[in-house]
Amino acid sequence: MQADEKKALANARFEHAKECLDAAKNLLSYSNYKSAANRSYYAIFHAMRAVLAFDGIDMKHHSGVISEFRKLYVKTNIFDVKLSQIISVLFDIRTESDYDDFFIISKTEILEQIENAEYFLKEIEKFLLTK
Repeated sequence: MQADEKKALANARFEHAKECLDAAKNLLSYSNYKSAANRSYYAIFHAMRAVLAFDGIDMKHHSGVISEFRKLYVKTNIFDVKLSQIISVLFDIRTESDYDDFFIISKTEILEQIENAEYFLKEIEKFLLTK
């Protein structure tokens, strides 16, 4: 894949990330907190995939995307370890909200996670602008 194709793929993935974040905010406004948690996680997931596009990497499993992002970009200090912490929290909340029938997330908690997703996307966007 050529550099311009990688850039186009990264941009498409990042646009998807922004759409997921917007959806999370909309779901929050309807007090649909579990679904907002899901979309917040997917915002950062697609943002990670945007970065990995430059390496020609895509995985079928979320764990693979997370692992590669951490290995190539967090452990090498391209991104702050705070992003890794955000990934862990949002992944866990998304998993619980999707699969635990009795999982409850408060408005305060989902507001925090949406803020974390916004921060994550801002950091990714800064990186993408350098490419």
